[in-house]
Amino acid sequence: NETTSTGEERNRLSHWLLLFTFCEVGSGQVHYSVTEEAKHGTFVGRIAQDLGLEVGELVSRLFRVVSTNRRDYLEVNAQNGILFVNSRIDREELCDRNPVCGIHLEVIVDKPLQVFHVEVEIKDINDNPPTFSLREKNLFIPESRVLDSLFPLEGASDADIGVNSVLTYRLSPNDYFTLDMQINDEQIKPLGLVLKKLLDREETPELHLLLTATDGGKPELTGTVQLQITVLDANDNAPKFDKKIYKVKLAENSLNGTLVIKLTASDMDEGTNSQIIYSFARDVSSNVLSKFSIDQMNGDVRVIGQIDFEESKSYQIQVEATDKGIPKMVGHCTVLVEVMDTNDNVPEVAVKSLSLPVPEDSPTGTVIALISVSDKDSGTNGQVTCSLSPPGPFTLVSTFRNYYSLVLGSPVDRESVPVYELVVTARDGGSPTLWATASVSVAIADVNDNAPAFEQPSYTVFVKENNSPGSHIFTVSASDPDALENAIVSYSLVEKRVGERSLSSYVSVHSESGKVYALQPLDHEDLELLQFQVSVRDAGFPPLGSNVSLQVFVLDENDNAPAVLPPHSGVNPMAELVSQSVNVGHVVAKIRAVDADSGYNAWLSYELLPEVGVERRPFRVGLYTGEISTTRVLEELDGPRQRLLVLVKDHGEPPLSATATVSISLVDSGKALKASSGVSRSMASAGKVAAALDLNVYLIIAICSVSSLLVLSLLLYVVLRCSEPSQAVYGPGKPMLVCSSEVGSWSYSQQRRQKAFSGEGGAKSDLMAFSPNLPPCSGPADSVQQQAMGQDHSAKVGFRNSY
Repeated sequence: NETTSTGEERNRLSHWLLLFTFCEVGSGQVHYSVTEEAKHGTFVGRIAQDLGLEVGELVSRLFRVVSTNRRDYLEVNAQNGILFVNSRIDREELCDRNPVCGIHLEVIVDKPLQVFHVEVEIKDINDNPPTFSLREKNLFIPESRVLDSLFPLEGASDADIGVNSVLTYRLSPNDYFTLDMQINDEQIKPLGLVLKKLLDREETPELHLLLTATDGGKPELTGTVQLQITVLDANDNAPKFDKKIYKVKLAENSLNGTLVIKLTASDMDEGTNSQIIYSFARDVSSNVLSKFSIDQMNGDVRVIGQIDFEESKSYQIQVEATDKGIPKMVGHCTVLVEVMDTNDNVPEVAVKSLSLPVPEDSPTGTVIALISVSDKDSGTNGQVTCSLSPPGPFTLVSTFRNYYSLVLGSPVDRESVPVYELVVTARDGGSPTLWATASVSVAIADVNDNAPAFEQPSYTVFVKENNSPGSHIFTVSASDPDALENAIVSYSLVEKRVGERSLSSYVSVHSESGKVYALQPLDHEDLELLQFQVSVRDAGFPPLGSNVSLQVFVLDENDNAPAVLPPHSGVNPMAELVSQSVNVGHVVAKIRAVDADSGYNAWLSYELLPEVGVERRPFRVGLYTGEISTTRVLEELDGPRQRLLVLVKDHGEPPLSATATVSISLVDSGKALKASSGVSRSMASAGKVAAALDLNVYLIIAICSVSSLLVLSLLLYVVLRCSEPSQAVYGPGKPMLVCSSEVGSWSYSQQRRQKAFSGEGGAKSDLMAFSPNLPPCSGPADSVQQQAMGQDHSAKVGFRNSY
């Protein structure tokens, strides 16, 4: 027997689960059903499986269930994806007497964001017995009432719905009354007692009957009321209304005092027995009493409270007309008040879920937020449509009933618009239209989509030589329109070889500030132009970067004194033999000197130093040639030997100088001829050497010619495009003329210049690059530029061969 009982219980349990649980998937919605009063843990459905979700991914994808009800009646086990009952569900408490009762669930999963809608229907069970408004009802019935007289009774009510609320009545056995429960055209069951046997107050002054109401549920539930019937004597006719049932329509929000209906009853008696007093039935609900009133004398039913369609759509009012006879006689009617809806509720907008901030590289179609709208009104008044403003990259997409998704419709760029302030407007279909708004702030998250950039593709920098080690020579600056770490930039050198040394041995760049430093003193004579690149990278992932080129020109300073070349250098120079019969202007010697500097700093001039006691010398020296020639005919008074001191100085600021000593011996013509023949023999012996030197000189002249052209071209470019401040000049900028007062030099060369030198031996070539005398730098920049351009084109390069 125990085995059979256990099997039957299992079958009943399986049948029970199949009966109240079903699942339907379609149109993006899942339906389940469960009976009310189900125990905690009762299985409802495999929600994860029915929605097509992997049970193992529920936790990682932040699976959550949001209920539109205030209480969490249902819960989902995140380990197995099963939906079960979490707390007691009372259908009558949740949905009152609505025929359809359900709980709407929103299932939200992230990564990516998905929203599902689940409807759980709450099935009614017969858990509420019929109830009467009174435990005991007193009826006063005159003995003069005729057979088949009807005495209305207030029926019982059942909070359940459907079959569970269908009531049947039975009356305790008696000889006088039966129950009348016929259904009329208005689908209302008037319950009453029908007199089947004439009453006799003397025989039976009182009757005690039991009225039982039974519902249609399984199992059946019952309710009872005691009927205390007092038999009265006299007044034979009760007041009578024109209709048993009156139907009226009343607009919600009607003002207090609004007339609902004017009731009129008549009594066939005369005198006091025909005077009628109107009132609501004793068992009318408190809700009716708070909304309506009736005038006892004229039967006017008026509004005294707030009529709200959303609170109650109809009212059923039992009205009595009582005469003043003895005993009193009562007539009954029912007033059915249908409340008409008006558009008095503003739509409600709620943002359910937000996925913020939105990365600026998000693809179109990305769901940003879930928005729900609702309206308590009904019909057209409760139909809500949504719109989005201002127009932009976001759109609203209707997903399910009154739910909308805020979707990315076009690409966004944080550098253009970092935050979008959106307004969602919900409008109903009533007249006049009511609307509500909700603000949504959508922030755009930055991604590293912009490389840092310099203001210019290249920079030209001028630095004077002999700078102090570690001196700041320039600052590069790059900007990145991204944000946070994507906008943090760092600088570095693009390493390369400069001759036999690495670039990092000359310069360095600060990684944060972009300041470029010279690590060692720069020497114009060793390095005139340093070209390199600085790289900038941001801190994003992956990092982006760019490069900028720097041209650092090392400006010459007058740091090298002229050097006199042999044979006129040293303490004991070689003596020059000069015949006393030479003509005026005869060149007796030539001073050769070189200067390691360039430009004005290397432009040498010669002058003869005066000697104490000598008033008028027969010799002079060329200012720029260094040639010593006679100024008059030589005389015996001049003496046999002359010692000349020649000052060689450059044009730098301040000028540097050196001295050359020239020893001249005056001889007669015969000795000069012998010396000349001796010199000729010595020169003949050196002929081969001189021929080889001449070939080298010609090669040097050709190289110097090409170099000079390049020097002049670069000089013209520098004059037009650059200007030099006191310490360093940063370019490019507006072209300015380079003056001697500004840079301390008459010219500038970007190439290694050829050194001019002089001395004895074969034919030598002197390369001199002269610039015309320039006026002081003043006046408008344009005129200076034009003057500099004209003068640079007129500059000449001369080659002078001297022997």
